[in-house]
Amino acid sequence: MNNPALLMGAALLLAVGTFAFRFAGAALRARVTFSPRAEKVLEVAALVLLTALVATTALYEGADAAGIARPAGVLTGAVLAWRRAPFAAVVLTAAAVTAALRLAGVP
Repeated sequence: MNNPALLMGAALLLAVGTFAFRFAGAALRARVTFSPRAEKVLEVAALVLLTALVATTALYEGADAAGIARPAGVLTGAVLAWRRAPFAAVVLTAAAVTAALRLAGVP
């Protein structure tokens, strides 16, 4: 895929699609209503999707396992977030735990 025109076209198409989705959500919010059950299902679905994204990012690097250091850092960040620590503290502590473990030779 070395064709710059093709890459620019694909990027433009993705940008237009993203804008259309966002605009449709704002424009149709007052017109479309969901039942309380459907709203609850959509909320849970979003949570499940986010959890799956965090899990795959924390546990895998490409096709291989990420080792122990990264999941340990993510777990540390999750515990701090659960304890309602400030966001900056969560991110910095998780990164520091991961870096310290890698510095100590833990994969």
